Amino acid sequence: MNALRFIDGELSLSDIDVPQLAGESLVRVTLSGICNTDLEIVRGYAGFSGTIGHEFVGVVEQCIDDASFVGKRVVGEINAGCGVCEKCAAGDPRHCDKRTVLGIVGRDGAHAEFVSLPTRNLILVPDNVADEQAVFAEPLAAAIGITERVEVRPDDKVAVIGDGKLGLFCSFALKQTAADVTLIGKHRNKLEIAKKRGILRRLVSDLDDIDLRAFDIVVEASGSESGFATAVELVRPRGTIVLKSTFHGTPTWPASRIVVDEIAVVGSRCGRLQAAIDLIASDLVDPTDMIDEVLPLSDGVNAMERAARKGALKILLKP
Repeated sequence: MNALRFIDGELSLSDIDVPQLAGESLVRVTLSGICNTDLEIVRGYAGFSGTIGHEFVGVVEQCIDDASFVGKRVVGEINAGCGVCEKCAAGDPRHCDKRTVLGIVGRDGAHAEFVSLPTRNLILVPDNVADEQAVFAEPLAAAIGITERVEVRPDDKVAVIGDGKLGLFCSFALKQTAADVTLIGKHRNKLEIAKKRGILRRLVSDLDDIDLRAFDIVVEASGSESGFATAVELVRPRGTIVLKSTFHGTPTWPASRIVVDEIAVVGSRCGRLQAAIDLIASDLVDPTDMIDEVLPLSDGVNAMERAARKGALKILLKP
């Protein structure tokens, strides 16, 4: 099969064997999505080597432990735990010490014709959800996951820094609970996507007249070191900063301000895909206006370059 692989510092389309992992289901990928984590991996983040990609929708081709899955459309939880530790036994492998992570840690990913995952990781896609919507389940789940780490109340004043794909999804998800959500970014066209969802918008260059130290919750989703400094300026004393970005590098930050203002800093990584699929199926979130292009997997290297362009939104790959 064809797969988009990052090996020894080089990104290329390779012809490799179809995965056949004992006890796992085989899924034929119908669409996969390029995200910022993929771009960071090829810059050195996580030290990953293999097939990249973790956002996908596909059709189950083989399933040893539950034949009812065969032929069904699915998305997949990206964390595959050991299955026996306390965390896995509780049904949440996201912090299993022995977990692999699809296209990120120790497991070939989804920018390929086929992908392998444990059946327990698969989430069925309802008939009323198109592939072009379902492929966004993982990033939307990551945004919804903020509410697992921080209580978001209807009267909270929330800011999201970064108008890329992740920042947009965070604003969409938080708008489901908080009435006052402001998305802060650098691109007018991206901010317009948030406008029709009732989300307030601000350009980074126009923050001089915004109420500093006034937000209860600030989500840093810019993928840049400067985003954290902006978050510190916006959050109120005893407020909360949620870090969503993953990027290659070591950020610096004003530790004294965190201490003096007693600011809580919370990390947030993956969410649960069922919640995302349910939200899409209910027509509360339609992510398809974030699609820039759908390119063939065979053009994957070029697609990654296009995804890295300034202002790019979602590039999808179709095997």
